[in-house]
Amino acid sequence: MKTTSEYKKELEELLLLLAQEQGSDLHLSPGVFPTVRVSNRLVPLSNRAILDKDTLEGYAMAVMGEENKERFLQEKELDFSYTIEEKARFRMNVYLSRGYFALTARFVPYIIRTIEELRLPPIVKMFSRLSQGFVLIVGPNGQGKSTTLAAIINQINKDRVEKIITIEDPIEYLFVSDRSIIDQREVHRDTNSFNDALRSTFRENVNVIMVGEMRDFETMNTAISAAETGHLVFASLHTNNAAQTVERIIGSFPAAQQPQIISQFANTISGIISQRLIPKIKGGLIPAVEVLVANSAVRNLIRGGQIEQLNNVIDTSQGAGMISLNKSLADLVKSGEISREQAEFHSLSPKELQILLENN
Repeated sequence: MKTTSEYKKELEELLLLLAQEQGSDLHLSPGVFPTVRVSNRLVPLSNRAILDKDTLEGYAMAVMGEENKERFLQEKELDFSYTIEEKARFRMNVYLSRGYFALTARFVPYIIRTIEELRLPPIVKMFSRLSQGFVLIVGPNGQGKSTTLAAIINQINKDRVEKIITIEDPIEYLFVSDRSIIDQREVHRDTNSFNDALRSTFRENVNVIMVGEMRDFETMNTAISAAETGHLVFASLHTNNAAQTVERIIGSFPAAQQPQIISQFANTISGIISQRLIPKIKGGLIPAVEVLVANSAVRNLIRGGQIEQLNNVIDTSQGAGMISLNKSLADLVKSGEISREQAEFHSLSPKELQILLENN
């Protein structure tokens, strides 16, 4: 029987291998080899032993700690951050699969890359210069939303003298205060909930707020109120595009509150960035990005409930800095960065993408 320290050493070897291979995730599930995700591809580590019940439980118990163990026993799943001697940092998720422990680790680099280094469109930097408003970073899971958020917040940190608070579950990127003051608050450790921490910002003389994820209408309501009262608020959401994001937020509220929230949201929204990480032909990943910039036309459509028209505004407002996902994908194909097949796979409207590719 292995000791806790032996299980910890084995797991940390796997985590450091993930970092060395520049992978995004490590998957440890019962009955399979340890598996890393590199450039969106799952790669089994077939030179390692297939994972059994005892090994997975040993790994989980070695990294959770006593406080986390109690939460796990109550909730049956757990998110937390884990650091290996300042060599690497990970967002850990422990859960159960048919009664067996399973783990997923997301690699979080110490160095926060810039907007330019991430190959994001220049218009994204404009959002870091706003004095107030509501900016949403959206997309499916694992598409780089946290990385983009971190890049924008760090841009503010370098360029402006502000008080910034982040609210995360768990804390991912670690910020070092530069020109700004940055306080990072972790749900369950530093605050009881996203909503509690957001409400607290009204008494903390904050300029910029980052909400790691909006999970319920109470948090959405408080975030919109924060933007309405003069704060610059950034948040992430698991939605596919700008139009779906607006529908999701409005639809999260009880019917009686929706007219009010439509008005508040239309007044405060500054932009929505939707992104996908696409495998490059030469290896690695590159973002394809949809950008909605909230102008008077966008605000009027939201107020009038014409959400489906937002896609048309994005398509016809390139001069205002807006970018459709299909335009971003088509540009990446034309520049030789990604294959046509990958573009079509990630497009939400492949027929329109084909027209774009054929006309250029």
